Amino acid sequence: MVLWVAKHFFEKQLSYIGYGGTGKQTRDMLHVDDLYRLVDWQLHNLDVVNGKTLNAGGGVQSSASLQELTAICQQVTGKRIPIQPVTEGRQADIRLYITDNTNVTALTGWQPQLGIQDIVQ
Repeated sequence: MVLWVAKHFFEKQLSYIGYGGTGKQTRDMLHVDDLYRLVDWQLHNLDVVNGKTLNAGGGVQSSASLQELTAICQQVTGKRIPIQPVTEGRQADIRLYITDNTNVTALTGWQPQLGIQDIVQ
């Protein structure tokens, strides 16, 4: 995501790689401030989280396809850049990744507060 925002800001070319070059791959995104809140809570509640493995990410509410991220980057930066479609996929690339925060939220009450728009800004 940082690369996507930076390329828009500095007006450099990007590519939608794989999956027909459509940019429909979807990822969740997590702002460092949201991660900090979780780590801080864990440090103050070690007895609750000690020995547990928990997934933490942006979840469904903070997920976007590359197409959607492109539109947000254009809105925030006011810039449009060339995005080349590359139809061939890359080994080990996945079409969809969204973190399931169910366990970490149930255990700690934590959930991301900042969405994609906030993260890009």
